[in-house]
Amino acid sequence: MDSIGSAFNSGISTIQSGQRRVDQAALSIAGAPANTPPSPVQTPPQQQVNASTANDPTTRPDLAESLVELRIGQNQAEAGARVVKTADDLLGTMIDTTA
Repeated sequence: MDSIGSAFNSGISTIQSGQRRVDQAALSIAGAPANTPPSPVQTPPQQQVNASTANDPTTRPDLAESLVELRIGQNQAEAGARVVKTADDLLGTMIDTTA
């Protein structure tokens, strides 16, 4: 019975870890600048400086890397859910067998 409890705990921990990874990736994706063409309207010099740093690849988050992290987090959470489901099924089988 203790091994089923540890399987539940392990599954829940994995789900939570995957959710944290998804949350971090989503924040990174939400903070990524949109690739829009420059406006023909002149902008004040201060905004031009910010726009140039926003397009600098060293200062913006890598969208592809964030999307990969998002998918890894999703897979991690799904794997944890499968562990919890399997432990639940096993516990149900054990209860049916002993009853």
